[in-house]
Amino acid sequence: MNLNRRTAIAAGLGAAATAAAPPTPHPRSTATGPHPRPLHADTPTATNIPTARDPRASQDRYLSLLTTTKPPHPTGWYATYRIQAPHPGPYTLTAVATAPVETPHTEATASYLQLAVNNAPFADLDHSQPHWYESPPAWGDLSTLDLGTVDLRRGDNTLTFRVTEPTVLDDTVAYALSLDRITLRPTRPAPPILRAASVPRHRAPHPAHLHLTLDRPAPRPVPVRYTVTDYFGHRATGGRTTIPAGTTTTTVALPADLPPGHYRVTAEANRHPLTTAFARLPATAAPTPDSANPFGVNLWATSLLPPSRLPEFASAISDMGAAWIRDGQSWPAVEPAPGAYDTAHHDRTTRTLRAHGLAVLDVLSPAPEWAMTDASLPLPADLRHAYRYARRLAAARPEALQLSNEPDVDTTFSTGDAHAAFVKAAALGVRDAADRPPLVVLPGFAQSGPFQDLVLANDVVRYADAWAFHGYPDPTEEGEPTVPGASEEQHALARRHQAPVPLWMTECGAFFTARPRRNLTYAQQTRQARYLVRSFVEGLAAGNARQFWFAAPPLHDDGVYFGLFDRDFAPLPAYSAFAALTSLLGAAHHVGPAGQLPAGAHGFVFDNGRGELVTVVWAERPVRIGATVAYDVMGRRLPGDTVTVSLDPVYLVTPGARTTVATAPPARTRLSPRRAHRPQPALRRPQRRARQAGRGRATAVRLSARTSYAHRRRRLQLRHRGPVCDGRGGRDVRRLVGAGRR
Repeated sequence: MNLNRRTAIAAGLGAAATAAAPPTPHPRSTATGPHPRPLHADTPTATNIPTARDPRASQDRYLSLLTTTKPPHPTGWYATYRIQAPHPGPYTLTAVATAPVETPHTEATASYLQLAVNNAPFADLDHSQPHWYESPPAWGDLSTLDLGTVDLRRGDNTLTFRVTEPTVLDDTVAYALSLDRITLRPTRPAPPILRAASVPRHRAPHPAHLHLTLDRPAPRPVPVRYTVTDYFGHRATGGRTTIPAGTTTTTVALPADLPPGHYRVTAEANRHPLTTAFARLPATAAPTPDSANPFGVNLWATSLLPPSRLPEFASAISDMGAAWIRDGQSWPAVEPAPGAYDTAHHDRTTRTLRAHGLAVLDVLSPAPEWAMTDASLPLPADLRHAYRYARRLAAARPEALQLSNEPDVDTTFSTGDAHAAFVKAAALGVRDAADRPPLVVLPGFAQSGPFQDLVLANDVVRYADAWAFHGYPDPTEEGEPTVPGASEEQHALARRHQAPVPLWMTECGAFFTARPRRNLTYAQQTRQARYLVRSFVEGLAAGNARQFWFAAPPLHDDGVYFGLFDRDFAPLPAYSAFAALTSLLGAAHHVGPAGQLPAGAHGFVFDNGRGELVTVVWAERPVRIGATVAYDVMGRRLPGDTVTVSLDPVYLVTPGARTTVATAPPARTRLSPRRAHRPQPALRRPQRRARQAGRGRATAVRLSARTSYAHRRRRLQLRHRGPVCDGRGGRDVRRLVGAGRR
């Protein structure tokens, strides 16, 4: 069964988890007795941010920043509040403000904040998307944001909030913030506790070190007990250490012989435990050239990743072995008026990704409102706009451009043949951008069906370098998710169309029920890791030239969790499983199915490009298989000449090269302005329309134009309506966009 992600979520998957769960109690708030009085600050003592009036605000007014003007140097756009603290110590800080990501109650977003306490250096409030997404509503578009814990001294204190980075809004890139009031709640007296326990990402056999950090300096030595367990729950190491008096940190050397894999750390100080995780990467890294690496991930940095975390996150993805990033930018924000382009914000993201050796697949978003009509939504009514915009994006030289995302389940009034015309116009714009333009990737279809059939029937394949599709398992399936048949289905469709291009699966992933303010259970985490391996292995075995996991950053949406990292950006087991997969499979040239396996076992053989054949095997029930060299799902070398194969895949490695060679598709002749053929006549099929439920076109346009995941999940499920077809797919697209060339 092949389902698309957005329809499954819109249908209510995880609805049981969306009920508000009790917040995680602060470790200092567990004592009995009356709660200390909170401290409020409604009006800053100094600011350069304008104010706006609203009777719902605490003082009938609030800070309201919305500007494209760069912030003054060095202050930025700032607001300083003065607080009189009756007692020194830690205080929990909340603010009634707009969140930097979309939330269930509003689509309004703001810039990420920085905070300085008592003139200390500014710190980024760069929590993950789930942290902000679950913020409860306050009033209007404002939420009650959890900003963490700050240490105040007795008496006078200052808290300064600062905005230095713009954010992507509906139709512009701007500095944005709405801030009403801040609240500080003193925590009850308690001894110092652990604020962080971390092991920096590293590759075996390099040494690993556990860093333990208290929330404040200790007046006396603080004993700490810690335990490290592996993916299977076995104790890897543990012990005791002490954080000296007057300090906040200590470092513990972990055993040098730790094998690669996922590890959980549980540390306890003053009876308060803290749990985190780290990844020890395989000694052999995956191939770095994007041409030899089929592994990718979805990023959507604008919606899911704080700007301050992008460099480190890109490094983590590169170290994991992925070579490709699928990302996108908002067309309405890039071109708010015809011909007025501003790609600087997205270009900076692309440069950061490339600096870490990652190739970029950019995705075209729906058109701006000024370019659309009621009949063309979400496409531009004039195809010259598509041509010019695609040419502009291609001039920035991403490695590939995908011409739309899931148009078959998008909010749309257009038909498959109309979308085909859009694809052709955009593809011609890409071709005309440079002598060596980016690869042109067809839209990522959510599922096969009449819409995709009509797009393909209008001869779009010869305009492209790659075919694209998505595939997700049945979200109602309990236990281990089953890999859908999307790959086999799409390859069969490509053969019927005699498509001479490789197939890319630009989204794959699985649905796991999210718990508000909680990470996935460990059972869910291990199921995700197993599914990731099976999904990639079966997809590559079906012939996928590239495959992209959805998604890499932490992501909670409508009760469903995606992502290779937890809410605190610690790696999940799926991250380590991905690293083992890329390390062992290498170039991942599929050879064929594995033979002579026990009943209930499944396996596929790959040539890793290093003179080795790698067989990936798993089974519904544990079985024993002979092996000379074997590795577990985490990339750990297994001892002995037989291994146990279970739901956790195992890699069997033998010397040798592949004995069968897949037939490469014939090279496709690139279209040029002078050699482009006239498109085939349009084929008529029923028109797809969306029920707008009383929304005007401006609202529908706004929902379509955003690249945010949370917007995309709310798009309407399409239905066939009436035998209407506008026939644009049959026009001479080269003639239509010719006036757009320079």
